[in-house]
Amino acid sequence: MLETVIISLIFCQIKKMKIKPLFKAWAFYPIILMEIICLIVQANIFAENYNVINYVKILKTLYLCSYLPLIFMYRQYVSAVVGSIFVIIGGILNDIAISVNNGYMPVFPSLSYLTGYMKYDAFDKINDIHILGDSSTKLKFLTDIFDVGYSIFSLGDIFIRVFVFIIIYNSVRYLNLTNEKVI
Repeated sequence: MLETVIISLIFCQIKKMKIKPLFKAWAFYPIILMEIICLIVQANIFAENYNVINYVKILKTLYLCSYLPLIFMYRQYVSAVVGSIFVIIGGILNDIAISVNNGYMPVFPSLSYLTGYMKYDAFDKINDIHILGDSSTKLKFLTDIFDVGYSIFSLGDIFIRVFVFIIIYNSVRYLNLTNEKVI
């Protein structure tokens, strides 16, 4: 979700907010650590080491939990509830896509083939809920169709990323509106 963190920081800059205080706060570093771990996972997938996919589910949970220090330190409780609603909606959308497609999440790679992230035989090697989408896919708009070259997102995944955006943006906003000393 590095792109979401970057987008939220760029948005803060566009809104003329200072983002430097966020980097001075220890509460931001669990997020950075999880982003580094996610980059390592992505690099492994690029290298066709698909064993890391077995750990993605727990990493997603840990990743979202890495936002808790920001939420508590900067009292972003309302933002966390709103963001959590987006996570729930995203999860429901993903569950619907999986449910109507016989327990699998169809994936429609395009750009990922060009970048090398996705290989044509990858689905033969990956043993998880993802399958290559085809014309029999139901509710295609809810499946993994948004290919950014290093990952393929579903509409539900985008909703989940809204949580990240909300927490980062509102934490930076809080730091800019208060004179609270960064710990």
